[in-house]
Amino acid sequence: MKKLLCAAGVSIALAMSAGAYAEKIAIVNVGEIFQNMPAREAVAKQLESEFKSRATELQNLEKDLQTRVEKLRRDGATMKQSEREKLESELMTKRDQFAEKAQKFEEDNRRRQGEERTKILTRIQNSIKSVAAKEGYDVVIDANAVAYAKDSVDITSQVQKQVK
Repeated sequence: MKKLLCAAGVSIALAMSAGAYAEKIAIVNVGEIFQNMPAREAVAKQLESEFKSRATELQNLEKDLQTRVEKLRRDGATMKQSEREKLESELMTKRDQFAEKAQKFEEDNRRRQGEERTKILTRIQNSIKSVAAKEGYDVVIDANAVAYAKDSVDITSQVQKQVK
């Protein structure tokens, strides 16, 4: 472990003495930009609309399951054996259908959210690159990874203006 730390320290020292360090560094709060983007809310509404019919179908299936479970609890003791077995079988089938559809819904919803989040983050990243190039920054670091920085090196507001 000590050898690794020493090697890293020597590498940093050599890089700095060779002038390989960045001269102009900025920070940007990507999370803040993401949260404040109007496109994020529009995408959320679009996804809600896209998945609304499937969510409604799942809710209806869940209600149907609850109704059947309640009927089995309430009337199970007084039902004929064949009726109870039929209801239990239907209940198991419906439960399995619900579980399968709910899992597929969650997977599809998560995938689509990821796709849309990636699109937004790509827009933010492109804006960061543009502002950095225009202002001559060599390195831009996410503000969440920095313990302290002067306000003068924070380009968050510039990136927010460009990304809209």
